[in-house]
Amino acid sequence: MKYFRITAFFILLASGKLFAQQTISRDPAISTLVNEVSASNLESVIKKLVSFQTRHTLSDTLSKTTGIGAARTWIKSEFEKYGVAGGNRLQVSYDTFTQPADGRRITAPVVLKNVVAILPGTDPNDKRMLMVSGHYDSRVTDVMNIKDFAPGANDDASGVAAVMEMCRIMSKQKFNCTLVFVAMVGEEQGLYGATNLAKRAKEEGWNVHLLMNNDIVGNSYGMETDIKDNKSVRVFSEGVSPLETPAQVAARQSAGTDNDGKARQAARYIKEVAERYVDQLEVKLIYRRDRFLRGGDHTPFSQQGFAAVRITEMNEDFNRQHQDVRTENGFKFGDLPEYVDYNYLQKVTRMNLSVMSNLALSAQEPENVVVLTAGLTNKTALKWDAPKGKTPAGYYVLMRETTSPFWEKKFFVKENAATLAYSKDNYYFGVQSVDENGHESLVIIPRAGR
Repeated sequence: MKYFRITAFFILLASGKLFAQQTISRDPAISTLVNEVSASNLESVIKKLVSFQTRHTLSDTLSKTTGIGAARTWIKSEFEKYGVAGGNRLQVSYDTFTQPADGRRITAPVVLKNVVAILPGTDPNDKRMLMVSGHYDSRVTDVMNIKDFAPGANDDASGVAAVMEMCRIMSKQKFNCTLVFVAMVGEEQGLYGATNLAKRAKEEGWNVHLLMNNDIVGNSYGMETDIKDNKSVRVFSEGVSPLETPAQVAARQSAGTDNDGKARQAARYIKEVAERYVDQLEVKLIYRRDRFLRGGDHTPFSQQGFAAVRITEMNEDFNRQHQDVRTENGFKFGDLPEYVDYNYLQKVTRMNLSVMSNLALSAQEPENVVVLTAGLTNKTALKWDAPKGKTPAGYYVLMRETTSPFWEKKFFVKENAATLAYSKDNYYFGVQSVDENGHESLVIIPRAGR
């Protein structure tokens, strides 16, 4: 379902006033950024990362041409170049930590480094942080093989390339809130880089509103089906936060909002905005934290209470994933650059960029959103407080059937309250801020109140 050029509905308020009209359309400024995403740049980044021969987490850190050390040095230097081109506002650093031996995939304590580029927001009252990530380590069949050629072109040089291309483009712009671009380390050994950064974010009080983790995003070929699908991408999200308190559990069970956790709401937002800006792309909402019995770098952020999702191609080719590079019976195995679909990766990168831009330009979410329950009625009355920071032009009240995976109607209102002629028993509702250019905040699900 495309959301491009949807016109919000009119509905009569209890006071007799009509909702004002608001038309949802592409922001030309965001479209310009989206169009800057280059398939050839993405290909160049992937081939450069592959040229380091192996990026295994435990590989060489001293060589300037081979191993994990050379790879992270190059990524950092590229981020720094983007920073210079963008007026030296980009803050580039290593997130360095010592990972203890785990008796499994880390044989001895080792110093690991995520590569982080932070673009500060322009609104001092907007403390939101939006993050996008991919992991730069690679592996072959034996996860402890630190010597052999481990190209990791799709898993996950594709995700890192998307992050770097976004940083190249977006670091020249100004956004209300802070953007964080991350190349994670240690994913294949146990999500160690993401675990460290997520703990740091929690301890330092980062207001992470969304992490989009891009892992395996460059292949459009389905292994068993022999079908090329360059129009679909999956977004994995969990419906319930792992950090719910007993009171929150009780409230969720009472309201039936099992599919309305922060990550699930973020996934709906990603679908709506991405399909607005990226042609020939359908975002598939997958109601799982990750693929069946598998994991990724978004999970540690989810475990710290942040909204985090995984973005992955529609059909993985396991002959190209975690494989020794070899030829058997005339078939070449291995995660090599020639098996990446760079035009598809361009779409996925544009998807990430459009979502991050739209959200970073928006006002913050409305606060204290309440569905009023003082009396029995077949209408739904909501109220909320204005957000901090940038003043929104108004708000969208969103509505969907209880069985619908995404929002179906959006009503625009300028007031901080609305009464709809739809029963709260029969629908789910949400509220988001919207500015004068149509940039929407994330959606807030109302709590019961009086």
